[in-house]
Amino acid sequence: MTKKRIFLNAFDMNTPGHQSPGLWAHPDDESHRYKDSDYWTRLAKTLEKGKFDAIFIADVLGTYDVYQGSRDAAIRGGVQSPVNDPFLIVPLMSAVTKHLGFGVTASITHEHPYTFARKISTLDHLTKGRVGWNIVTSYLKSAAVNMGLEDQIKHDERYAIAEEYLEVCYKLWERSWEADAVKVDKENNIYTDPDKVHNINHDGKYFKVPGAHLCEPSPQRTPVLYQAGASTKGRAFAAENAELVFIGAPNIATAKETVDKIRMDVEKTGRSPEEVKILTMFIPIVAKTEEVAKLKYDDYKNYISKEGALALFGGWTGIDLSSYAPDQVISYIENDSIRSALENFTKVNPDRPSTVEDIINAIGIGGMGASAVGSPEQIADEMERWLNEADVDGFNIAYAITPGTFNDFVDLVVPVLQQRGLVRKEYEGTTLRDNLFGNGDYLPEHHPGKQIKTLIAK
Repeated sequence: MTKKRIFLNAFDMNTPGHQSPGLWAHPDDESHRYKDSDYWTRLAKTLEKGKFDAIFIADVLGTYDVYQGSRDAAIRGGVQSPVNDPFLIVPLMSAVTKHLGFGVTASITHEHPYTFARKISTLDHLTKGRVGWNIVTSYLKSAAVNMGLEDQIKHDERYAIAEEYLEVCYKLWERSWEADAVKVDKENNIYTDPDKVHNINHDGKYFKVPGAHLCEPSPQRTPVLYQAGASTKGRAFAAENAELVFIGAPNIATAKETVDKIRMDVEKTGRSPEEVKILTMFIPIVAKTEEVAKLKYDDYKNYISKEGALALFGGWTGIDLSSYAPDQVISYIENDSIRSALENFTKVNPDRPSTVEDIINAIGIGGMGASAVGSPEQIADEMERWLNEADVDGFNIAYAITPGTFNDFVDLVVPVLQQRGLVRKEYEGTTLRDNLFGNGDYLPEHHPGKQIKTLIAK
């Protein structure tokens, strides 16, 4: 029996062709309007109408060039290419909403923490405290080499960098400026009390940041912390730091395995296993009746790009399937891409090994996650089943076509979930963190970000 409310994120990207390769060509799809501010403002209003917690904006800093050893398939097929900056659309959406949160993806390997901390604080100010950060370590070699590296940094070292990167950010956000540093005292001509602004004196293996944060404390200080790594290192990092974790699983059994591992890792850190909310990716294909929903799904399948699916798979896993036969079985190979993605794709069918054709079909409508087809009640039933059987806390709702998938979900499924008491009817907080957890605007006092030690100096 479901006993917890559903956490809802929308999953989008500042690009055409996010997770369902080829469906940008569907007559009703508008993902090519990603360049249009009106696309984002309308979507934000729709999601706030549906009482979504946040829109989560994915990002990559390179092209998918593993398949056939070339980026051509990805560029030709609109496979997360072209792609624009996720940060710059947030102020547009925040200006037309009051409660919707914004989870932005930013890589710890391709931007310095000193400038990044300022960027996040700025967004948190402009949105009145509705920003979250999806902490990624970047998996595309094409991004690494274009940022001046000779090769992709090894998987486990990327997480070592992430640990120190977050330490620097915590010091800047939580320790550099005291809460009452800003005075705005016009009578005495004192904007900020300099004695209440401190250098962080960070001198580490990867970063040296001696000075103070450039920004005054924002409404949340530290943004809501999202993380999506499900490898052993990724789970350990999330267990220490994340407030929400995203997973991609093709079925409930695979999701349950991942959820159990994450909750055990969280408990090992001394945090409550229920403190970290786990959301799984989910594409709902919904219509007023099951029959119409199935017709819609069959229509969508006509637009799936096999080449696009293989380009995505290559980027996510580092494996080129261009020379594999459709019935070739896929097994796990450890490399420096997204390890959990490859492991999950080998489990598309729980009762037999996965083939290349299985993977193409799974990615075609569903990407890294799962999909469901049916009436509003059937979709709501399936979501409840994931909550009860996989023990997830919510969903990262991705689209088959946009904004159609989001519109249908808000208009048809959300009212059913609200009737069942699974989705709230009104927002209860103002900042993203308070809307999510109902415990105020700041990190909990026991969180590592609050416990961070630094040599405070003027």
